[in-house]
Amino acid sequence: MSVRQIMGTVMLTSAQIAKAKLFTPYIERDHRHEHDDCIRIAYEWLDAQTKTKGIVQQTRPLKHIIQKWGGRYVSQSDVEVAAHMHPDIIGTYPRYNISARLVQPRETRLAGISEAKTQDYTMRKPELTYTSKEA
Repeated sequence: MSVRQIMGTVMLTSAQIAKAKLFTPYIERDHRHEHDDCIRIAYEWLDAQTKTKGIVQQTRPLKHIIQKWGGRYVSQSDVEVAAHMHPDIIGTYPRYNISARLVQPRETRLAGISEAKTQDYTMRKPELTYTSKEA
């Protein structure tokens, strides 16, 4: 049983995020962040994905998928920080050790993230065709 199953959502603190921003190995030199909640949204989405033993070579527009799920703009840099912070994620954007069969996380994962669902992003049928619902 995971910590999440016992305690519910574990919210990343602003101090943890600030420290991670300093130590994340960004792919692009120009990294931008609008709000710490964007990193929290990316972290929750990554956390819901099925992890694999190795890095999957298939590339997908992860930031776009994440921002549609979270209802808020998420930058590539936000995803990179979230992946760097996650203890079970390895790899570099956009190739991480997550299954090719993506999971659509429960919306309850966004509870407590004030910036979630504040912009007009919604999952549409094309995005949902290669995802499964989180159990």
